[in-house]
Amino acid sequence: MYSQETYTICQFHISIIAMNSQISLLPLPPQTNLETVPVLRALAIAHAKLGELKGTVKALPNPRIPIDSLFLQEALASPEIENIVTTHDEAFQGELFDQVGSVETQEVKCYCSAMWLGYEMWKENRPISENLLIEMFRVLKQHDGGYRTVPWIVIRNMQTGQTIYTPPQDPQEIVSRMRVLEQFLNDHVRCDLDPLIKMAWIHHQFESIHPFSDGNGRIGRILCVLYLTHVELLDAPILYLSRSIFRTKSDYHQLLQKTREDGNWENWIVYMLNCVSESALSTLRLVSHIHRLMLKMKHGIRDELPKIYSQELLNNLFRYPYTRIEWLANDLPYGNQTARKYLKLLTANGFLGKVKYGRNNYYINRKLVDLLINVSKED
Repeated sequence: MYSQETYTICQFHISIIAMNSQISLLPLPPQTNLETVPVLRALAIAHAKLGELKGTVKALPNPRIPIDSLFLQEALASPEIENIVTTHDEAFQGELFDQVGSVETQEVKCYCSAMWLGYEMWKENRPISENLLIEMFRVLKQHDGGYRTVPWIVIRNMQTGQTIYTPPQDPQEIVSRMRVLEQFLNDHVRCDLDPLIKMAWIHHQFESIHPFSDGNGRIGRILCVLYLTHVELLDAPILYLSRSIFRTKSDYHQLLQKTREDGNWENWIVYMLNCVSESALSTLRLVSHIHRLMLKMKHGIRDELPKIYSQELLNNLFRYPYTRIEWLANDLPYGNQTARKYLKLLTANGFLGKVKYGRNNYYINRKLVDLLINVSKED
């Protein structure tokens, strides 16, 4: 029932007991030449687009401004791949009020929280560890679970019910493979590979190990963007990657499986590189629009409400497209009374919209919200 297999990842060696399944996991890195014309062409474009995005974000008055908005965009897009669909309004309200929204909205909120947790843990410790992935999973699923321990988890075609792939079943094998993967993605000396190619391999291997009982796709896509930050191709995990994968969901699943079956990595790597390029363009467009909208509102507030204008106030209005008096008072050196006065003036002069929800009021940077929605539609 069991066979002894040895996998070599760069200079990492690990012997594991593998349960026989329909398709064996491929070793990392693939023992094949990947310097093909399609790969090199896609690689050059992806690097150029990421470099442009990184430079554009640095030009913002506060580079943290797009992080919340883009995290939410990613959170909305990623669950759609698993058919968890909610609206921007529901998602923003879910951030404002803990109990607001449908089950789908809470899923999106948990996804956003998992992304933030992963980013903060990485900033503190730098390596992308197994513990980091497990903690993100716990936030995503709102329980204290970890790697799978129950066997007979399989990947099925949702339309036909046919089993197309059986991931590792033995809990010890899952742990062993995840430890090898952790070493692989954190080693930049002994494993001298282009980081974008490594990202494609890492994502494929993670999805093939399928270490969690649920949420592997969402954690795997967070891992991609977090890895690009880890290797300094991004300054923060703001790449809007899930939207591109959602647009080509059928190709994504087919190529995942085909690579498992035939070991031909070229098409999978080119696909992932193209997703990075398309996502960088989409994110770049959104960041550029946010920058222009900020400048327009900045001039408007300074002209019409010069006594309340500050760069910190403007930054806050763009960090939280939906906000409350308490949020403004907590983030800026205002008391609740001053925050209420400022939001009232901003609403009266058309910079914000005001909505009543139960006993609470919240305020909307409607032009920013419209921008986020319209960019999603364009994508």
